Amino acid sequence: MSASDLVLIAGAGGVGRTVLGRLRAQDVPVRAMVRRDDDRAADMRAVGTEVVVGDLTRPESVAAALEGVGRMYFAMPVSPDHLLAATVVATVAREYGELAGLVGMSQMTVSQMTATSTAESHQQRLHWLAEQVLNWSGLPVVHIRPTSFLDNPLFTTLAARSIRENGTIALPFGMGRTSPVAVDDVARVVATVLRDPAPHIGHVYELTGPRTVDMTEMAEEFSRALRRPVSYVDVPLDRWRAEVLAKAGLPPHTEEHIATMARLHRENRYDRLSDDVERVTGVPAQTIEAFVAARRDFYLG
Repeated sequence: MSASDLVLIAGAGGVGRTVLGRLRAQDVPVRAMVRRDDDRAADMRAVGTEVVVGDLTRPESVAAALEGVGRMYFAMPVSPDHLLAATVVATVAREYGELAGLVGMSQMTVSQMTATSTAESHQQRLHWLAEQVLNWSGLPVVHIRPTSFLDNPLFTTLAARSIRENGTIALPFGMGRTSPVAVDDVARVVATVLRDPAPHIGHVYELTGPRTVDMTEMAEEFSRALRRPVSYVDVPLDRWRAEVLAKAGLPPHTEEHIATMARLHRENRYDRLSDDVERVTGVPAQTIEAFVAARRDFYLG
């Protein structure tokens, strides 16, 4: 099997679907690996994507999906199986594939971690370990480490609800600073790397918005975008977890990850800044104000 231009998108979540759309718009051949053949799979086929049903934790699924593939995007939603999937992908790709590039979706918190650090979530630890496995595999790996997403429900669904109710953003971030990045900007980076992986092999790209803000400054950006007053209300972390997060019905692994993200924000661990989006794509990451303004109807209802 020889490397080809065929790209495997193994992880067609928000970033993966956006990457897929960008690649197909440029006539790059794409195969998407999905867990279920549903409406989303039909939408992918409608833009000329080959769709295969499989499971990243099952070697036979990964081997079948990799047939004839030259480049791969690996990502998973928050899952306790993340490390298992990364290990399966690395093992099968070494034995059966001939990849020119493997782009792995990680998290920027990994940049702050060590082999024995314990302050992070179990999900963040799995990302750290998965990066080690991919590095040890000897495959042509590129790690993508975004900070928190602007598209995260914390900054979209929950913010929209409280803005409509009382003109506030209520989160337990204290005075911590943050620089969230849009899914579309992360997808631009991933698509750029997948189109021509050779110059990027071995690189780690840390992706943030264009500046760091505290939550009061974030509320000011929302105010300008929505053309109405928005203020930040700091909520005690324990109360927010009990009254908001616990009622979301999330799996325990996911709930623990989000609660840890909130705590790390409060501890100012998300005060991060990088120009890697612009460096890779030539276009700066979008501001919070621009992101919100483009979704004004969503936030105001």
